Amino acid sequence: MIGLMKRIFDVSGKYKGRIRLALVFSFLKAGLSKAPIMLGFLVLTSFYEGTMTVEKCIWVGISMVACVLLQMLFQYFADRLQSASGYMIFAEKRMELGAHLRKMPMGYFTEGNIGKISSVLSTDMVFIEENCMMVLADLMSYIFAEIIMIVFMLFFNFWLGLGSLLVVVIAVLVSKGMKKEAIEDSTARQEQSENQTEAVLDFTEGIGIIKTYNLLGEKSKELSDNFRKSCETSLRFEMQHSPWQRRLLLVFGLGAAFIVGLSFYLNTHDLLSVTYLMGIMLFVFELFGPLKALYSQSARLTVMNSCMNRIEEVFGERELSDTGVEQIPVATHAPEVEFKNVSFAYGQKEVLHDVSFTLNKNQMLALVGPSGGGKSTIANLLTRFWDVKSGQVFIRGKDIRAIPLSELMNHISMVFQRVYLFQDTIYNNISMGRPTASRAEVIEAAKKARCYDFIMALPEGFETVIGEGGASLSGGEKQRISIARCILKDAPIVILDEATASVDADNESYIQQAISELCKGKTLLVIAHRLNTIRNADEILVISDGRIAEKGTHTQLLQKQGIYHAFVQTRENSKGWNQKNRA
Repeated sequence: MIGLMKRIFDVSGKYKGRIRLALVFSFLKAGLSKAPIMLGFLVLTSFYEGTMTVEKCIWVGISMVACVLLQMLFQYFADRLQSASGYMIFAEKRMELGAHLRKMPMGYFTEGNIGKISSVLSTDMVFIEENCMMVLADLMSYIFAEIIMIVFMLFFNFWLGLGSLLVVVIAVLVSKGMKKEAIEDSTARQEQSENQTEAVLDFTEGIGIIKTYNLLGEKSKELSDNFRKSCETSLRFEMQHSPWQRRLLLVFGLGAAFIVGLSFYLNTHDLLSVTYLMGIMLFVFELFGPLKALYSQSARLTVMNSCMNRIEEVFGERELSDTGVEQIPVATHAPEVEFKNVSFAYGQKEVLHDVSFTLNKNQMLALVGPSGGGKSTIANLLTRFWDVKSGQVFIRGKDIRAIPLSELMNHISMVFQRVYLFQDTIYNNISMGRPTASRAEVIEAAKKARCYDFIMALPEGFETVIGEGGASLSGGEKQRISIARCILKDAPIVILDEATASVDADNESYIQQAISELCKGKTLLVIAHRLNTIRNADEILVISDGRIAEKGTHTQLLQKQGIYHAFVQTRENSKGWNQKNRA
């Protein structure tokens, strides 16, 4: 419990004071919750000794009512402070998680962690704020109440207090076994929750392919199996936990019987008065009540610990270093972009080997080669989606790791082959390129990207809300909106990652016009398979097996009769790249 409290305080930040104050109210409530029993003992003692009066009865009644009212008040304050803090803490933690994920290398999102992120956000954080944070003050009140009860027992009789402590120690020892098993089971339960989230995401994202290949039955079975396994894991958790709860209840029941027996033994040997014996009879059935209530929440606490572990695991993932303070020079004699002896690996697999090249200002460098050769990796390293394993990447003579990420991204625009648009208005999707842009500038960017006409043909024009991912638009329309976004951004370096690879001929013409507007006066790094995109490049790099196999202009490479020549021959036959082109 102490360890759990420490973890809560570690994530509480500026809300620590509220939680501490909630614990104070919980302590006061715990003390008052046992006051009626003490008042009952005083009443019995007074009647037994013949000292009870009407006035004393009235004061006892008033005290009872006051205790109940104060308990209600303290409970109210504890709940307000504690549960509200939980929601505020995790509202901020979600924002922190978003900021953390923004600084993560792209590889983290391609290694099967999307389900984990979704599960942490939708399950782990929600469980803590909706369940455990609300009862945390109660759990502390149980501990305070049990301490008060033991102190009362020591006040009645030292041996009875010692006996009560012995029962508590036995209960704690039994709970250790319960805790160990519950932690293992709760970890498995939360991991299965992550697997289920991943399965749902896979199913919904791939529903088009699943329907096309008539795999609904097979994939639905996989999803159903995940739901079934989640059910089984949760049931197993409860079934494993229940026997331990029965053992604890048995300890508390036998412990209460032991205290009763010891009380009568002490009374018969004149070591405990009759009035104190009556007091023990009042106390004994409540003696281990707080501890019983505390351990009834143990399953919740172990799940909470597992949730905290998973949250801390995501926050513990290494971010891309962003400690740079250098600014990109406005003018320099250095190349606009330079790769110097760059190597890079995904995990243990090295995919780029000692790559070096330069790209001068306002020039176009094209990357071609077989799929998987390393072209997109080069573009991703320039944008610092990942960091190089060895070597350096420079922009205008500055190592990009010495430049703040925000400064670096202000100087680069990227048009992806696979476009993603947000479920928002078209206007807002374009203005993301430069949020401070005026409406006139946004409209002008749309015109340059050749998307103004189809936007105005939509029911709400620029205020039309498009589906998530741009689902309500065609591929070519989405691509042109993404280009409009880049035109508005007006970054000096533009990366085109096979921007026309998956659009039809009609749309390609519009997109080529849009790209021409985007690229005016820019430095271009182009990844493409289409000859009309790359034949006018200032330099072409043929990337094969993570190395620069050939470089030169279109004419120079044709004369070499090498990989590029084979590529051109293949393209003219409309066959594309294949393995034999590597030779």
